[in-house]
Amino acid sequence: MNPTDAERTLGALLRAPYEALGRRLYGELAKRGFPDLRLSHGPVFRYILPAGSRASELAERAQLTKQSMAYLVESLRAAGYVEIVADPTDRRAKLVRLTAKGARAQRTALQLSREIEEEYGERLGPAKARQLRRLLEDLYDVVREESRGAAP
Repeated sequence: MNPTDAERTLGALLRAPYEALGRRLYGELAKRGFPDLRLSHGPVFRYILPAGSRASELAERAQLTKQSMAYLVESLRAAGYVEIVADPTDRRAKLVRLTAKGARAQRTALQLSREIEEEYGERLGPAKARQLRRLLEDLYDVVREESRGAAP
């Protein structure tokens, strides 16, 4: 069922392109040697720091429960994308760190995202693509400020 213009809320207008991007991205990742990655793994790759991150920090950044993040981390560890190592600043704590395979997957996903964005930009035309990017960057800044408690 196609939504009517009245049903095209901001959420729907943001969600449909995001879901399409995700389907394309993870389909292409599978073709490029990462068939076991799923959209649900995205938060780990998106929020992990280069030197590694604690699972609790990843959960907080991704706005997931610690249990959900632990599940994602364990599935990625079992598939060889991340490793769990001692935190050098606190030996009681553990860090989640990308393996070489995980770093390759992360780089490939970023490259694919840029390629897909470029393709959509060509279909929209350069002026509309620039305008869309500017508007999305403005909206991104608004919601980031809001999440920091700066909203009215």
